Amino acid sequence: MKSLNGLYQSGDWKGEKHVPVIHAPESVKAGEEVEVKVVIGEEIPHPNTLEHYISWIKVYYHPEGAKFPVEIGNYDFSAHGESDLLTEPYIVTRFKANKPGTILASSYCNIHGLWENSVELKVEG
Repeated sequence: MKSLNGLYQSGDWKGEKHVPVIHAPESVKAGEEVEVKVVIGEEIPHPNTLEHYISWIKVYYHPEGAKFPVEIGNYDFSAHGESDLLTEPYIVTRFKANKPGTILASSYCNIHGLWENSVELKVEG
């Protein structure tokens, strides 16, 4: 059976324009709102043209000890030149966590495929 697992790519976002850059606090208090920004092409801009674009970004939170991550949001960028609009792959979302865990982001480039990144979140008391 084939799997998506081996198809996700990653790297240093400072040198690779496709890696999702996750901006989030390192720690929060239990139940406190966590603001997460995800950007594709922060250091090296992604072209975002009719021919080459980021189609979607997904954000997950995997609480420590949980079997599966929880999908926080699914963001589709569907304009791709419609009425001369070209969208930028930049999203902001918020959630509340009661346990420490991992924030994960994945994205899809129509030419270069699937990309991922993650950051840890500490949750105190």
